[in-house]
Amino acid sequence: MNGWSDRKSRRARRIGVAAVCILCVLFTGCLGWILEKPTIVVREISLTPRSLLEMELRLGIEVHNPNRFDLTLTALDYTLFLDDRKIGEGRLEQALRIPAASTTSIRAPLSVRFGDLGGGVRALLTGGEIPYRIEGSAVIKTVFGSDTFPFTKDGHL
Repeated sequence: MNGWSDRKSRRARRIGVAAVCILCVLFTGCLGWILEKPTIVVREISLTPRSLLEMELRLGIEVHNPNRFDLTLTALDYTLFLDDRKIGEGRLEQALRIPAASTTSIRAPLSVRFGDLGGGVRALLTGGEIPYRIEGSAVIKTVFGSDTFPFTKDGHL
């Protein structure tokens, strides 16, 4: 009788584990239904010379969480183009909590060599306008799983 009871409890445990695995897969698959897409907006770009050869750009990025639950930004990748020429890319890897129904500001650094700017240096120094584009993606984690959200911003410096 004891052997029959052990087999029954092992079978019940297997069924329980399988049910939990199926629920996890369903929750992850339904993340798009549960999670409203956060809005990622580049609000500003500030330039700070570091030396005669290099400057630091700071991207002012706002992440808006429209959901009723907190999100965690686990990684942010971004690439900056000036006049359709790639001048640099960066990655911010820090867990940052985005509270429910709120906006959080992020300052993302990017080091750029003046030589990489090409003809854009003259326009920057003389006050001319240069078209820019920032492309990137944010990895957002929730209790239901993780997802990656792309963003882009165009404008003139």
